[in-house]
Amino acid sequence: MLIRTTNLSKSYEYYEKSQGLYSSFKNLLHREKKEKIAVKDVSFEINEGEIVGFIGPNGAGKTTTLKMLSGILHPTDGTAEINGYTPWERNNSFKKSISIVLGQKGQLIWDLPPVETFYLNKKIYEISDSDYNNRLEEFVELLDVKDLIKKQSRRLSLGERMKMELIAALIHYPKVLFLDEPTIGLDIVTQNKIHGFLSHYNESQKATILLTSHYTNDIERLCKRSIIINKGEILFDGETKDIDSRIGNRKYIKFILNDGLGLKRFAFEDCLKEKVDNNYTIEVENQDVKNILTQIYDNYDVQDLSIENIPLEEALYEIYKN
Repeated sequence: MLIRTTNLSKSYEYYEKSQGLYSSFKNLLHREKKEKIAVKDVSFEINEGEIVGFIGPNGAGKTTTLKMLSGILHPTDGTAEINGYTPWERNNSFKKSISIVLGQKGQLIWDLPPVETFYLNKKIYEISDSDYNNRLEEFVELLDVKDLIKKQSRRLSLGERMKMELIAALIHYPKVLFLDEPTIGLDIVTQNKIHGFLSHYNESQKATILLTSHYTNDIERLCKRSIIINKGEILFDGETKDIDSRIGNRKYIKFILNDGLGLKRFAFEDCLKEKVDNNYTIEVENQDVKNILTQIYDNYDVQDLSIENIPLEEALYEIYKN
């Protein structure tokens, strides 16, 4: 087991102040202390080489958890162990074995080209010249950024900068990688490039990756397993394909009718999800699929039909909402 957390918790104390001058004077004499629980009793285990999606709405506790696991924050309670190390003890060997990429906060030096940041990290992590050159050549080729690494960081596009952030984060070949919204704001082409790059790194180095993202495409493409967290607590931990079981094991049946309904009545109004011309989508329970398929074929002239799982994005919406 490479990563293990047990009842990991983090809370913050803060003070509330009403508006107005009177409240300002009142706060000088007495302030009401309040507590915000960001993470509550989070426990999970992750094996070496796994890519795990860490999913939840804004404010769910995802980033706070990643910061505790990377040693940036101390927990209020609970324990965590990564490859035998306690993260917040910040042992040098531990720090050399991990990396964290925050989509909203970069490590590139703004007025210098990315290659300067790469070289700085080479010195910090004491990487040999041959290893550094080989790794840089490999990453630059995989991400197709050979012509950009000597360009000022502030002149790069958002997608180009994120590619450079990944190179900077991985130049020391960490065994554990924490990714917080690495594809935020990126176009689909750049997202796919980053997906391929992360998959390659995971397979070649047997690296363990914990990934947070609001883009379900990231999770579906990269993560066989997902952990859903909301209001600081884990709601689901299992295979990504099983997330829809949390909302009742339902399926979409999509079918196209050759000549529409004609004079026939549509028999599935109660479960109709979408209708566009002669294209119908209905949402049904798993156990009803066989019976409904029989009804469709017996009563309508079907041109095409497919059965699909509930899209991950919709399943997550239902889970968050409830």
